[in-house]
Amino acid sequence: MADFIKVCGENDLVENSGVAALIDDQQLALFYINSQVYITSNTDPIREAEVMSRGMVGDRDGELFVASPLHKECYSLISGICLDKEGYSLSVFPGKIEDGFVWVDMHAKV
Repeated sequence: MADFIKVCGENDLVENSGVAALIDDQQLALFYINSQVYITSNTDPIREAEVMSRGMVGDRDGELFVASPLHKECYSLISGICLDKEGYSLSVFPGKIEDGFVWVDMHAKV
């Protein structure tokens, strides 16, 4: 059973960009693309810095990704897997937009 937590208002998101949020002492990165929200950990898996919300988003062969602002490794917004270096991944969480608010299920990693 999904256990969604309200994160912020939909109007707090920036189209084709990321914003950071703090939920239960964990920093999240929320990406708003094509009226959908994608939620990952805000921690760069290689450098362990809280910066992923500042990364550029894009599409590589149909795969939505965020590029780390530090060294530009790209991570899938769907699976969290690093598209450039084996063995690295972001935590990805189910998210939704409902009634003008953004919701995340922190207990169900994708």
